[in-house]
Amino acid sequence: MVALSMSLFKKYNLKINPEVTPGVCPHCKELSTFISIVNDYYKCMTCGTDVEQKINGVIKYLPIGKETSIGKDNGST
Repeated sequence: MVALSMSLFKKYNLKINPEVTPGVCPHCKELSTFISIVNDYYKCMTCGTDVEQKINGVIKYLPIGKETSIGKDNGST
């Protein structure tokens, strides 16, 4: 199965640049590692929750699907 998957990457010239970053998960409240394959969307490696990264002076991880905005004062929602 892995060989089949790798052949598809080669056939269609697909390139993946995953990003690994530390942070505090808003769901499990633990210091965790976040993995991203697409821009601004990450997965918590502790609990598996998908989150969106917001940057406005501070980096915040927020659950996907919620209407959120970051204030200018200290990055609070």
